[in-house]
Amino acid sequence: MARSVIITCAPTGGIHTPTMSPHLPVTPAEIARASIEAAEAGASIIHLHARDPETGKPDPRPETFMQFLPTIKQSTGAVINVSTGGGLGMTMDERLAAATAASPEMASLNMGSMNFGIFPMLEKYSDWKHPWEPKFLGMTRDFIFPNTFATIEYALKNLGEAHQTKFEFECYDLGHLYNVKWFVDQGLIRPPFFIQMVFGILGGMGADLENLMHLHRTADRLFGPENYEWSVLAAGRHQMPFATQSAMLGGNLRVGLEDSLYIGKGELAVSNAQQVERIRGIIENLGLSVATPDEARERLGLKGGDRVAF
Repeated sequence: MARSVIITCAPTGGIHTPTMSPHLPVTPAEIARASIEAAEAGASIIHLHARDPETGKPDPRPETFMQFLPTIKQSTGAVINVSTGGGLGMTMDERLAAATAASPEMASLNMGSMNFGIFPMLEKYSDWKHPWEPKFLGMTRDFIFPNTFATIEYALKNLGEAHQTKFEFECYDLGHLYNVKWFVDQGLIRPPFFIQMVFGILGGMGADLENLMHLHRTADRLFGPENYEWSVLAAGRHQMPFATQSAMLGGNLRVGLEDSLYIGKGELAVSNAQQVERIRGIIENLGLSVATPDEARERLGLKGGDRVAF
């Protein structure tokens, strides 16, 4: 029988800016509310970034995260996943600060350095809410998002081993799977682990079905299907089609305003819950079921929400 589908929701991220959508959660209260609504709609994992409540700029400070993490934990049973991607341009210590303070069940970890181009979004807007927004987007024309073997190992040891936090390993390209395999062979990543395949970011893999199929086959060959869970996210207009493809192929998926601001062609999503509800309906219409948070915990070997620091 097909296993239930784990839905991850990423409510705000560190890429889109406040000008792009009035529905993007910015304040701690907005992020908490968006997360709770997404969990109620069917998301079993909530992937979290923080933002400066005044400007909406990505914010790595643990004290900002702590304004919404306890509220989400007290209001849902969802697995809370603290991003270590942070905001483009942050140091690794800044990116790890909130997760090491919170000691969550899960955290994200990018598995390779890459060009990360979000500067094309500059062409879509002219009247910016905040001065930092166009500068932030524009700097990615000459920017490499650094995730070296040394910094990945640092995160695996100082967050993974020290806190028994497990990771959402974000793989934007084929080589990132081989980076995961290297750390598996070193004994720093142990099953069951969670691979998030990321498509549609300029500088990473294109959102082509052939790429998804090739990565899935490669991951099965490298790791053995019994040792890992795989999930798919795709940026922008590719979000729902790729999430659907993943469910059809026996995988899991991620939605949320971090990855796409839209619910349909030219139609902004009014909430993260709207996206979760849309993909849940698709999953159930395919004759599949949605995983509960406790099912996700069991399949991913998580330590449990009673062992976090918030």
